[in-house]
Amino acid sequence: MTAVLPLVLPALLLASAALPPAAASAQRSVARMDGDVIIGALFSVHHQPPAEKVPERKCGEIREQYGIQRVEAMFHTLDKINADPVLLPNITLGSEIRDSCWHSSVALEQSIEFIRDSLISIRDDREGAGRCLSDSQPQPPGRLRKPIAGVIGPGSSSVAIQVQNLLQLFDIPQIAYSATSIDLSDKTLYKYFLRVVPSDTLQARAMLDIVKRYNWTYVSAVHTEGNYGESGMEAFKELAAQEGLCIAHSDKIYSNAGEKSFDRLLRKLRERLPKARVVVCFCEGMTVRGILIAMRRLGVLGEFLLIGSDGWADRDEVIEGYEQEANGGITIKLQSPEVLSFDDYYLKLRLDTNTRNPWFPEFWQHRFQCRIPGHPLENPNFQKNCTGNESLEENYVQDSKMGFVINAIYAMAHGLQNMHHSLCPGHVGLCDAMKPIDGSKLLEFLLKSTFVGVSGEEVWFDEKGDAPGRYDIMNLQYIEPNRYDYVLIGTWHEGVLNIDDYRIQMNKSGMVRSVCSEPCLKGQIKVIRKGEVSCCWICTACKENEFVQDEFTCKACELGWWPNAELTGCEPIPVKYLQWSNIESIVAVVFSCLGILVTMFVTLIFVLYRDTPVVKSSSRELCYIILAGIFLGYVCPFTLIAKPTTISCYLQRLLVGLSSAMCYSALVTKTNRIARILAGSKKKICTRKPRFMSAWAQVVIASILISVQLTLVVTLIILEPPMPILSYPSIKEVYLICNTSNLGVVAPVGYNGLLIMSCTYYAFKTRNVPANFNEAKYIAFTMYTTCIIWLAFVPIYFGSNYKIITTCFAVSLSVTVALGCMFTPKMYIIIAKPERNVRSAFTTSDVVRMHVGDGKAPCKSNTFLNIFRRKKPGAGNPNSNGKSVSWSEPGGRQASKGEHMWHRLSVHVKNQETGCNQTAVIKPLTKSYHGQSKSLTFTDMSSKTLYNVEEEEDREPVRLNQPSSPSMVVHRRVATTPPLQAAAEETSLFLPEQSSKDLPLQPRSLMEQLQGVVNKLATGIPDFSAVLPAPGSGNGVRPPQQSPLLPLQAADFSGEPLSPPAEEAESEKLKLIQGYVYEKSTEDEEEEEEPATSKLTLEDSPALTPPSPFRDSVASGSSVPSSPVSESVLCTPPDMTYASVILRDYKQSSSTL
Repeated sequence: MTAVLPLVLPALLLASAALPPAAASAQRSVARMDGDVIIGALFSVHHQPPAEKVPERKCGEIREQYGIQRVEAMFHTLDKINADPVLLPNITLGSEIRDSCWHSSVALEQSIEFIRDSLISIRDDREGAGRCLSDSQPQPPGRLRKPIAGVIGPGSSSVAIQVQNLLQLFDIPQIAYSATSIDLSDKTLYKYFLRVVPSDTLQARAMLDIVKRYNWTYVSAVHTEGNYGESGMEAFKELAAQEGLCIAHSDKIYSNAGEKSFDRLLRKLRERLPKARVVVCFCEGMTVRGILIAMRRLGVLGEFLLIGSDGWADRDEVIEGYEQEANGGITIKLQSPEVLSFDDYYLKLRLDTNTRNPWFPEFWQHRFQCRIPGHPLENPNFQKNCTGNESLEENYVQDSKMGFVINAIYAMAHGLQNMHHSLCPGHVGLCDAMKPIDGSKLLEFLLKSTFVGVSGEEVWFDEKGDAPGRYDIMNLQYIEPNRYDYVLIGTWHEGVLNIDDYRIQMNKSGMVRSVCSEPCLKGQIKVIRKGEVSCCWICTACKENEFVQDEFTCKACELGWWPNAELTGCEPIPVKYLQWSNIESIVAVVFSCLGILVTMFVTLIFVLYRDTPVVKSSSRELCYIILAGIFLGYVCPFTLIAKPTTISCYLQRLLVGLSSAMCYSALVTKTNRIARILAGSKKKICTRKPRFMSAWAQVVIASILISVQLTLVVTLIILEPPMPILSYPSIKEVYLICNTSNLGVVAPVGYNGLLIMSCTYYAFKTRNVPANFNEAKYIAFTMYTTCIIWLAFVPIYFGSNYKIITTCFAVSLSVTVALGCMFTPKMYIIIAKPERNVRSAFTTSDVVRMHVGDGKAPCKSNTFLNIFRRKKPGAGNPNSNGKSVSWSEPGGRQASKGEHMWHRLSVHVKNQETGCNQTAVIKPLTKSYHGQSKSLTFTDMSSKTLYNVEEEEDREPVRLNQPSSPSMVVHRRVATTPPLQAAAEETSLFLPEQSSKDLPLQPRSLMEQLQGVVNKLATGIPDFSAVLPAPGSGNGVRPPQQSPLLPLQAADFSGEPLSPPAEEAESEKLKLIQGYVYEKSTEDEEEEEEPATSKLTLEDSPALTPPSPFRDSVASGSSVPSSPVSESVLCTPPDMTYASVILRDYKQSSSTL
């Protein structure tokens, strides 16, 4: 401080000299109280100068609460401190109180006076140390003044800042009691400033907490122009931005502004209605009053709700006369309970006794509206004279910040005491170390001071010189008619807001709303339009898989997760898989179980009846493969419906493809076999027998086809090991499935599709198989249905989420169709119609065809079909001179079921031309028929008779080995050749031209009828009459049993045949197919391999079987060689001579497979 004196002291002296002495003494009164240590104080004893009086620094009217009460509070507090034996004992505190008029220029002027007096006192002390004064010489006035140790006040933050800028130059500490500006917390700028009130940062936080409490997100803001309002509103805006609150309109105004300025401010606020109805006012009291006055002028009543800072608090002078406009307002008040001890002191003050307060007479006149005659401060505006007996209790209201004023004084006293204890330990009174008071040292002790305040609260300073924040929340309410009062509704203490919502009263019946946009509903976010504040938004709903991460953001849940019910987060989606309890699973399982039982039953029946014609004609081995595939197909649904595990996934991949492959591979093999047989029947006579026709060859082919599928499936399993994975068919569904790729499905299904197409092709190709071999038609129907099933399966599988159940039903239906169409007819015959399960039941032709000729056609072929092949009428073969005859029994088709007789006649004539003579006559004859209203019956011939006829030529006959035959066979050599004419005359034939004569037929022997047929047809054949001798006792042939036989109706082949060509072709195909269906026994194969040129006797000539190629039938009971052996006997080189007539009668059931 001493270093600054040479520079500042001349300036201060010059400034004081420039002031008129009269003005300085008349306008600026000073209240002094002598003591060892002087504490300065700046109180707003008068109102701030009006706008027109600012240049003159002429203050306004006197103030009671902010002025006189605070002056008297300092006197009263100093009295208590000086009387306290503990606090600063033997040290008296004095004061020098000056009026700041709540204006920075006046306060700065008064602060200069503090500095000047202090500097003069210091100067006088230094000069007086070197000279002595006589007793007669008076002491100068400056000798009575002492330096200022510290300053209390002022109340305004803007004024406090100006004062601090001056005081800190002289290291004078300053303690404020109501200056709350945030700027004053900056110790780099205001090092010597402390305060017993909290910073405006805490007040702004308290005001923001109130706004948030009632969800007022869109408010207007007004503040008093100056450091207090600007710093406080800046803090509020900063905090509001952090909390997402929006300021609809912000404006500032001076407290002493004119009416037009307030009206203009209010019109701007009304532009934001009705959204921004709350106005946050960080204003001094007079600013709030100006707004209330403007509201009445403009008729704005109940449209706004004011939230005021501590500048308004609970001051009655702010709302006096305008309580209706201020009704419902919420204010912030520094928490300072009333000081009851001050009330006792203040209310006892009297005009004549209170002489140390120079402003008290002026206040007395203003308070009681009277004047003091003859007093220098007499107010001539009042007519009534003051008596001095007036009481201050009338309309008394204690200053709201009285406790802070007293605490500030106590803080200075505790700082001095701490300094005295440190610098003058054990010394009574002030020691030299405290003469004069060093302000920088005093500041250190002040920052460390801690004491109990006047209201019992703890008072201390933080590193910024601020006190802890404590606020009361006040609400101006309508108490009774024409009476309004502030009501305590809550508190704010160190960041915690407590408000009793039931005690609050708004300016309307309901709660005030001040929002730009209504809050969004659950699941919606705020979308702020460009150019709008953050509180004005459009609510937009989040997507169904998104949750509200914050009020502006929707976030999608990850796969397998779904927003919770509150849409505040995600929760896992329950994993689904096909349950056994599902209705579709139950249907599939029941269907499969029934299928398995039926399949096992069919398999059992086939094993038990494996040697019957029905089973043998169906290729037993292939049927077993098909049944195995059907069984696996019914097992597939169990692996598909089971919860996906590694094992079930392996079984799925294996069984689905393998089961179908087993069925269709066997079917392809079977249909291909039939197709090749039919293809061979369309070739010329001499064709080779198709290859790979045996049962085991078919099994090997089917196994190869199955192995291809098995290899394909195993390869895919190696490339893509099956395992359960989570599938997400949609964002809200999670399924546990096996990791089957499209390739893993398409490849096996594609191969099965190839088998199905191949089988369908062969089935279609063999659709015209004769009716007695209609298994091909069942196969065709099976494949057509299967194609429909799998064509429907593919789009459903790849186009829906029901892949598992689709696969279950596709496989089950496929095998069911195969089981039903292919095995039901066979099971029906085996179980329900056992009489049709015979070898002869597969031939139904009733046409007899007979060919007699030289056999010019080549005979190198081994095909049995060529034996029965004939030419169409009119298409003669130049290389053949043979004749053919066909006849049928009228009404034979209508014979009773199961009763017909097969006759077979084979006549071979050796001519001069080289060739093979082939003749066959086949006729099923029923026991009775109805024709021409007459009934003729054959005698039941239970035995089978063989007649051998031989045509003699020049060379020796060929001898044949006689085979064993169960049939009754009679063999003889022809010794003589009876004339055929005699036999012919005895034979009666039904010719076409005789059919209408209705003549009675006489029963004749069978040989006589056949002899007549031969005589009729064998004309032109040399020596043919010698072949068939007439039956008689002298021919050495034992005649068959005599029974009435039906007459035969014969027709020349050259005439119109009775059998159409289509029927002939059908019969030929049937015979060829049936020749390959039945399996040959080992004995038969060995006999087939015997060369046709073996030396055979006439007695060894084999009996020909009926015209059915089925061999080894249980019903036949014959072990004679089958058709191929007969063919080898009949189709012999020219040197072989045959003279055999082979006749067999078979009485058996007629049925069709």
